[in-house]
Amino acid sequence: MKRRGLLQGVAAGAALGPWVHTAAQDRYAKYRGQTLVVNYPAHPHYDQAEKLFAEFSATTGIRIERDKMQYLRMKDKQVLEMGKKGHGDYDVIVYVVMWKTEYVKKNLLESLEPYFGNKALADPAWDQNDIITRYWETNALVGGPKTYLPGPGARPYGIPFGAETGVLAYRADILEKHGIAVPKTYDELLRACHTIKDREGIGGLSSRGQTGHQVTAAWLLHLTPHGGEVFDSNWRAAFNNAQGVRAAEILREIVATGPAGIPSYGFGEMQNAFLQGQAAMYLDSVSVFGPVRDPAKSKIVGKVGYAVHPRGTQHSAQSGGFALAIPRNARNKDAAFLFMQWMTSKQADLKIGLAGGNINRWSTVDNADVGKKYAIEIPALRAALKITNPDWRPLIPEWDHISQQILGQALSDVIAGSRPAKQALDAVVKNAEDVLRKGGWIRN
Repeated sequence: MKRRGLLQGVAAGAALGPWVHTAAQDRYAKYRGQTLVVNYPAHPHYDQAEKLFAEFSATTGIRIERDKMQYLRMKDKQVLEMGKKGHGDYDVIVYVVMWKTEYVKKNLLESLEPYFGNKALADPAWDQNDIITRYWETNALVGGPKTYLPGPGARPYGIPFGAETGVLAYRADILEKHGIAVPKTYDELLRACHTIKDREGIGGLSSRGQTGHQVTAAWLLHLTPHGGEVFDSNWRAAFNNAQGVRAAEILREIVATGPAGIPSYGFGEMQNAFLQGQAAMYLDSVSVFGPVRDPAKSKIVGKVGYAVHPRGTQHSAQSGGFALAIPRNARNKDAAFLFMQWMTSKQADLKIGLAGGNINRWSTVDNADVGKKYAIEIPALRAALKITNPDWRPLIPEWDHISQQILGQALSDVIAGSRPAKQALDAVVKNAEDVLRKGGWIRN
């Protein structure tokens, strides 16, 4: 049995259509007939992106086999495959940004510098400077300051694809009905949550809240706008200071005035609650743009407006999402790079953006057809990108464990009301610092 027959959830690649060799196809010619196994998430952006797989195959002669799964389940499978001696099953993986430094530390990913420098593979029209700046800095680079920020030593290990910042989405009809101005500050946001809950009888703001990574991500949304940070410059816990406690208390208030299911909501459930009219506001990823407009997914088509993330003591918006990468033990590395380059090209980004996927390029943001179709969304995206914070969370190898097993447990207690925010966060300081000490971040 072929290795690809062992993959669960893999559909055979689309049959190849006619393949016409031209000068522009020279870089693909020697790879015709190869098959790439691509591991990617069930996510609104990738729902649109995978529609281009057949076109890629018809253009290049390279087949695609798919391994699509819920995004927080991907890591265990990726680590298993990338840790195999010899070849793993994956030629291309999609990592969530919080895994990038861990994967590089474990020597699981190919550096992309040699591929971009290979004239036989690199497309001179691809244009790295056209990738949205914050997305390149946050999603692609490893090895710079703090090991994850742009600066000396930073090198690309992934290409942003499904990268994200955050926006406030709101039901314009409900806010108008109750005379509520679009919230510009957290005080206004929380007042609106109470008013909507009391007068409209639905949740004010949808939010993630599931124990682990999801509730931590929800808390982080409110941390940096209040001037907070997870760790200080010496990698000591800062999450239990006044700003961290305030962010947790805000999250608790959002849960109390939101849809009843928040404590069990991951990203998908949180977004769906807004799409189904169970909450009047949404404060999270720009990936909501496409689903809001899709009548198959949304009951609120034509009723939504967008605004920049409300201000606490400062403006700050999330950065994150996904990137494409090549495992060190991939079987078909050159063809994998060609696939990644093609899928993140200007032409592909424009098609995906017009279809409702996440926009990853400035040229797509500036495109007249995109601006016309997404006249409400694009101004909000531009405003969000001005305040996007690449240090929104500490993307060190230990972060996934701390987010899931330490903060993600403490914050679950906070939103359940079983412990006050200060007490819950104080209780896990030692656990978090022990993890950092073991990782060499704290040396005394």
